[in-house]
Amino acid sequence: MRSSITKFIVGGSVLGLILLAVPSEAQPPGNKGFGKGKNDPAMTADMGGFHYLLEHRKDIKRTVKEIEGGVETTTESTVAEVTGKIQEHVAAMHKRVKSGSGIHLRDPLFAEIFKHYDKIEMVIEKTEKGVRVKETSKDEYVAKLIRAHAEVVSKFIENGHEEARKNHPVPVAPKK
Repeated sequence: MRSSITKFIVGGSVLGLILLAVPSEAQPPGNKGFGKGKNDPAMTADMGGFHYLLEHRKDIKRTVKEIEGGVETTTESTVAEVTGKIQEHVAAMHKRVKSGSGIHLRDPLFAEIFKHYDKIEMVIEKTEKGVRVKETSKDEYVAKLIRAHAEVVSKFIENGHEEARKNHPVPVAPKK
């Protein structure tokens, strides 16, 4: 089966398999880190997709390769339903980046990377079994954020809900 390539540049955008965030000050009170709450009708579906992937993480294979300015990740499954959910989730997260409606808002790493979304270029290639994503930036600090995000997404797949409940550190920014 041929794979299709779609190039997304949202003033840059961001995502590996999974999740982005807006700054915590944009988070509605009591929202626990997910989306824009009641004003975000897609939130339930997006959260459901994320939780489905965490629950089926043993069916997911993910590789991360560092490349100049960022990473190339491949996230796939041999289970057709999981493959579909991976592809749906990446598309949903891309849409959230474009609209500024992040997910996983309470995690400092996701909040920081979203602050710099306009410096990120993302290329998504839909594969037969999932997706291949290239995320890069010409900004050295943003490239560090991209790599840290990719590492955390891999930890989500490795550790499931336990990892998703954690906050993740932000790489040290270069002194100006």
